[in-house]
Amino acid sequence: MDALISQLQRQFRDYTISLYQQDFLDDQFTELKKLQDDGSPDFVAEVLSLFFEDCVKLISNMARALDQTTGAVDFNTVGASVHQLKGSSSSVGAKRVKALCVSFKDFCEAQNFQGCVRCLQQVDIEYKTLKTKLQDLFNLEKQIIQAGGIVPQVDIN
Repeated sequence: MDALISQLQRQFRDYTISLYQQDFLDDQFTELKKLQDDGSPDFVAEVLSLFFEDCVKLISNMARALDQTTGAVDFNTVGASVHQLKGSSSSVGAKRVKALCVSFKDFCEAQNFQGCVRCLQQVDIEYKTLKTKLQDLFNLEKQIIQAGGIVPQVDIN
């Protein structure tokens, strides 16, 4: 059992580091993890669940506002949703999503329809990719705990 726990802990450590190295996460995610304790063991998962729910709503709002079949594109509505998504992605440490939002905002301000559509597609892909990767990370955490181990702290710096 100890060998299994060691292997899972090593996987967890390596996977976590890779998420930072590949710019999926930044230091804000580390800060978020520090807020989790024994009294709220699912804190990070709950916060991220709310973030991903927010992503779905905001992306849907942006897609509707960019829909040309309803008439003129509402770049102000798109920009407001992008701004909100940038803030929430920044607060959870979703580095790639946040970076895309910066470009997206520029396209909104320039009223560049094609640029906005490309960014919307990229944001949709990035948030879904991040969600899958974090689900994998949380599954590793659960496996470590179920095996009787302790989830290791991972130093990124």
